[in-house]
Amino acid sequence: MPQKKPTNWLGWVYFASAMMLLAGSMQIIAGLVALFQNDYYLVTEKSVLAFSYTQWGWIHLVGGVVVLLAGLAVGAGRTWGRVIGVLMAIGSALLNLAFLSSYPIWSIMIIVIDVFVIYALTIHGAEARE
Repeated sequence: MPQKKPTNWLGWVYFASAMMLLAGSMQIIAGLVALFQNDYYLVTEKSVLAFSYTQWGWIHLVGGVVVLLAGLAVGAGRTWGRVIGVLMAIGSALLNLAFLSSYPIWSIMIIVIDVFVIYALTIHGAEARE
């Protein structure tokens, strides 16, 4: 059975892979900052954080590592990487929505990247399959 020739949309899949690598790296940095510099993030009376900054740090760090590994798998054309990538992008967007009051610019950047990753992986991800 002849293989279908990939279309120009395959670039979106590689874009998603690169954005996942970027977002994972940024999450790791956010996690390390939360672990080692507790006074870095803004806290006001109206800020609602269900966790301490140490817990947020670990959540960001572990999530960032998983997104980074899934980004590598997407770049290699692995289907499991796409599935994990979409699930982690959804989780990352929700996580950053909860973190929005503490560091709004960072969180909005990650949410925007997550939306592009979800689009690329769900619409055009099958073109990168081996």
